[in-house]
Amino acid sequence: MSNTVLLRRIAHLTGILPETTTRLAGEQMKSIQAIDNAYLLIEDGRIKDFGPDAKCPLERADEVMDCSEKMVLPAYCDSHTHIVFAGWREGEFVDRLKGLSYVEIDKRGGGILNSAKKLQATSEDELFEKALERLHQVIQLGTGAIEVKSGYGLTTDSELKMLRVIRRLKEASPIPVKANFLGAHAFPMEYKQNRAAYIELITNEMIPQVAGEGLADYVDVFCDTGFFSVEETEAILTTGAKYGLKPKIHANELDYSGGIQLGVKHNAISVDHLQCTGPDEIKALSGSTTVATILPSTAFFLGLPYAPARDMIDNGLCVALASDYNPGSSPSGNMSFILSLGCVRMKMLPAEALNALTINGAAAMELGASHGSITPSKPANLIISKTGMNLESLPYFYADNWIDRVLINGKTQ
Repeated sequence: MSNTVLLRRIAHLTGILPETTTRLAGEQMKSIQAIDNAYLLIEDGRIKDFGPDAKCPLERADEVMDCSEKMVLPAYCDSHTHIVFAGWREGEFVDRLKGLSYVEIDKRGGGILNSAKKLQATSEDELFEKALERLHQVIQLGTGAIEVKSGYGLTTDSELKMLRVIRRLKEASPIPVKANFLGAHAFPMEYKQNRAAYIELITNEMIPQVAGEGLADYVDVFCDTGFFSVEETEAILTTGAKYGLKPKIHANELDYSGGIQLGVKHNAISVDHLQCTGPDEIKALSGSTTVATILPSTAFFLGLPYAPARDMIDNGLCVALASDYNPGSSPSGNMSFILSLGCVRMKMLPAEALNALTINGAAAMELGASHGSITPSKPANLIISKTGMNLESLPYFYADNWIDRVLINGKTQ
């Protein structure tokens, strides 16, 4: 017997896409298909059918939800997080308030190195329990697919430990979890004067073991001023490709690093951060399959310039938004706040921002065919709003919790 859930009298069913659409770019991001006064039928955890409520084929189901005056939209797809970590870094937050920069904190052993020190001393089981709690929290906030990166290990054993935790999250999670190997997140203190040795450790030891245990979908590098150069990044991505790890890049957060152009050259699934993006970078991304993933809460928290989302969209790029949830530069996985930041600080239209958080976030994890839209046969990973909401009001009420209920595979979380 199949299990059916029926949503009736939905005020606005938003985010509808055909099965063939797995991403949106440029002008396509400006519109969003919706049905007012709609129904949606869920069968065995997947979207079975939807349409005008007057044409609802059923009166009864195993569960019927009255969505009068409420919106129903696809769950968010968060393609950039670091939710496996041992502890928070609120002390460094105060250091920044006193005037220290992110790079200055890193140089004295803080930042990523601080997180690495804590993680190396924490057991796999404890890391898993903490990360699983964070995962459930972001699901409650509307996330229906997620990518999780390593990068707070910075030794072979600790990077593998992180990735094993991510594998356990995959097994325990009701939503898809993508794993990203980010051993090239920072140079450990003992390698600051011998960078080549750390690159060799990543390429000759870490990547073969990560691939050998099947622990990651992607390989990533923090390609930016003060971190990994274009040449170092290319060596790591090239090695990763030999072992079947698809490339991604932390690019142009702090400077015009060349990371965006390098990502396009290597057919990266996405390049992420992108605060420093100008005409040359936009030209490189134009016509490529690489998703431009913007992380506005990092700019908000660190006081950095925001990525030029308006220019990117107006030049035809596929733009995604993600949370960058991590203990140092974005200590929140609240994607509704990201929606507001996209509109308020980067002048994205509400439809553009919602598309960037859903179907394009899915595309940045290669999940566009299965997640990120209201489409028949996709898992019923849905957000149901409180009463009185519409597309324009979602980013407008930036400090309100306007989510009434989250469904994952048709089940209330």
